[in-house]
Amino acid sequence: MVDTATLLAAYDEQMRMPSSIVPAGMTYEHDGPVLRIVGGHVGRIRAPRDTGVTGDELDRLIARQRDYFRARGEGVEWKVRAHDLPTDLPQRLVAAGFLPQRPSTVLIGVAAEVAADPVLPDGVRLRQVDEPADLRRIADLQTAVFGTDCSWVADDLAARVTADPGHITILVAEADGRVVCSALAVYDAGTDFAALLGGATLAAWQGRGLYRAMIAARAGEAVARGYRLLHVDASPASAPVLRRCGFHEITTSTHYEWLPPS
Repeated sequence: MVDTATLLAAYDEQMRMPSSIVPAGMTYEHDGPVLRIVGGHVGRIRAPRDTGVTGDELDRLIARQRDYFRARGEGVEWKVRAHDLPTDLPQRLVAAGFLPQRPSTVLIGVAAEVAADPVLPDGVRLRQVDEPADLRRIADLQTAVFGTDCSWVADDLAARVTADPGHITILVAEADGRVVCSALAVYDAGTDFAALLGGATLAAWQGRGLYRAMIAARAGEAVARGYRLLHVDASPASAPVLRRCGFHEITTSTHYEWLPPS
């Protein structure tokens, strides 16, 4: 029996803030209990489980983040987990003009239990990439899969690679020279966790085991690097696959998004 309370405690202790490796072109700025991430596609706010402020003080903290990015003409998202404190944080974010996006399921897996040789359909090969042309192909794939402009993904991945190539693994699955699936893993130094991100598969290739193969390959890499646990913020489509691979749900996460007037 897996102790999900222990997994949640490890997550809260180690995975609330990004690693000390700052992607090229971005800055990390502290404002009281929160970390403001500046220079990306949108601004991001990360916080401990308990911000330690309530009432009017919390409202002022939220307003400062919104107004900071308003002055830059940029949007900002504040990531909130279901067990965060204070419990009225979501309502106060909404009152300040932030809108909740679709929740994700936060799942944790034990890397050694998930790792396996990836099984691929005939004619598909798995390849690790970091060249700009391949990163643009991944951005194009995500645009096709998610139905929204993901061209910014190429620059985001390039910034991560430039900051520290060893901090990230970027994988593509190719068939007939076309990228049909992509995924990445980020390794947080000083933690037990590798974070699995960016999974996307073309509709015609879904249900054929590509995402599962990406999970197995990244888990194997995490084990080789000495990481014990895997973390995923999973979509409704991905969560069932991850559960079948041995991942355990510990909470949910929701991005509260504020966008400047158009």
